[in-house]
Amino acid sequence: MGSRWRATASLLLDHVTTKASDFLSPNLPKPLNRSHPLIQTVRGFKFRPFSAIPSRVSVYSNEIESGSHDLALNYPLGPKEDEETGKIPVKAYFLCTSINLKSMQAENLSNVVPPTSRSTNYTVLRFFNFSSDTSALGIGGYVSCRYMVVFQYGSAVLFNIEDHEVERYLEIVRRHTSGLLSEMRKDDYAIIEKPLLAEDMQGGLDYIVLKTLDNDSIRIIGSVLGQSIALDYFVSQVDGMVEEFSGINRAMEKTGTFTMGRKKLLQLVGKANSNLADVILKVGLFERSEIAWRDAKYAQIYEYLREEYEVNQRFGSLDYKLKFVERIRREIAYNTWCSLEIAQLHE
Repeated sequence: MGSRWRATASLLLDHVTTKASDFLSPNLPKPLNRSHPLIQTVRGFKFRPFSAIPSRVSVYSNEIESGSHDLALNYPLGPKEDEETGKIPVKAYFLCTSINLKSMQAENLSNVVPPTSRSTNYTVLRFFNFSSDTSALGIGGYVSCRYMVVFQYGSAVLFNIEDHEVERYLEIVRRHTSGLLSEMRKDDYAIIEKPLLAEDMQGGLDYIVLKTLDNDSIRIIGSVLGQSIALDYFVSQVDGMVEEFSGINRAMEKTGTFTMGRKKLLQLVGKANSNLADVILKVGLFERSEIAWRDAKYAQIYEYLREEYEVNQRFGSLDYKLKFVERIRREIAYNTWCSLEIAQLHE
């Protein structure tokens, strides 16, 4: 009888204690035993940089291990994403001719992703976006990551940033620019992450499918897209010079006189030469990626994107146009010299 009474009293005491705990802290989650299946699930999940659809996590952020450098948990909630809704947007911009990376890093120190190579012409910034919502199931929340790869020569490549958010992130870059362009150049791309993909990557129409999207993948994709959009700018500059020199040549054929001043001619020639130097040296168009050199997986992505964006062919076209500009310059110089010689003979 005594033992039955003691058992009953123990159960009653446990019940009262539990209710008191609920009353004092009704909104706090109860601690889980280490063997609880949720804990096991959390420990078993792979941390990912971000998902195109924000990853659902507990609003109690201290439940996530603070030592992780990647985004929070990517819970497999809801139906499987189709190819369109699962795309992570990538936007490449060419804003200016130079960006001060040191001052930008100093201003955004907590967002800087530590480098994995010795390259110093770019930096990667990561931004966490915390949101919460209320549903019939209670209070929930999610965290998503935005990445920005910024290059010293003037390009910025944005990952997982929607159109209405772009200006806010580009303003972070503009504060550290020089030679800001009156009109930016822009290109759009997309990434799809499929962990069950048989290969490391797969190409698509204006997008790439990756088995795993990690920081080095972001660096590789950012480097090719950043170079490509910069190349667009330099090609447009050279196209303008070709048109100007061609106009001068046509005018000389009609009138027999050279109307452009020597200073303007030298400025055009200097601009052509500096454009070529910028593409090769500043943009580093032919510098082998150290990340791609170390790992065949990243090398495959790197080579695929350079082929997809026809980087070598476009540089070949740029080089041809610059040589054409140089040939026209020599013709102009020769024709000008001939005109002067003829004029002296008539005197």
